[in-house]
Amino acid sequence: MQWFVLHTKSRQEKILAADLAMRGVDHYLPLVRRMRYYGRKKVEVDLPLFPGYLFLRGTHDQAYDADRTERVARIIQVVDQSRLEWEIESVRKALSRGAPLGPDAYMQEGVRVEVRSGPWRGLQGYVKRIKKNCDRLVLQVDAFGKAVSLEIDGSLVEPLN
Repeated sequence: MQWFVLHTKSRQEKILAADLAMRGVDHYLPLVRRMRYYGRKKVEVDLPLFPGYLFLRGTHDQAYDADRTERVARIIQVVDQSRLEWEIESVRKALSRGAPLGPDAYMQEGVRVEVRSGPWRGLQGYVKRIKKNCDRLVLQVDAFGKAVSLEIDGSLVEPLN
C-alpha cells in the first residue's frame, strides 16, 4: 500500500471520492466548509481544500482503476511516502480541530516547526512571518506544490530537529 496523488479533472474530486469509497479503496479528500450564495440563498457547502487533488492509498492497480473512471487527469507518483504521510496527517489534524485553513503560497523548504501549546498543539508545518505581529503556520504538500495556512502566535511553535 502506498500513497498516490490523483490530479482530477475540474470539479470531479467529490464524485471520484464517492466512487473510490464504493469500491472500498482507501483515500483522503480534505474538505473545508464554506458559505456560498446562490441568488438570495445562503448555503454551507463542503469544498476540497486542494481543488483538483485527491489522495489515494492503495496499489498501482487501484490507482490505475481510478484513472479509468475518466475523472482523473493524471496520477502523481509519490517518491517520499513518509513525508507525504506526515503532510497529510498535519492537514487532517488541523481540519479535525476546526482550524480555519485557507490557501497560501507554496514555500521552498525551510525549517519545520511543531506547535507546542494551544489549540493547534501537535500540528507540524512551516512558519511564515507576514507582518510584525502576525505569523502563519503553513501546511504544505510537496507532492503537488500546494499549501494552506492558519494564523498563529509565533511564540507557540518550536523548531523540529
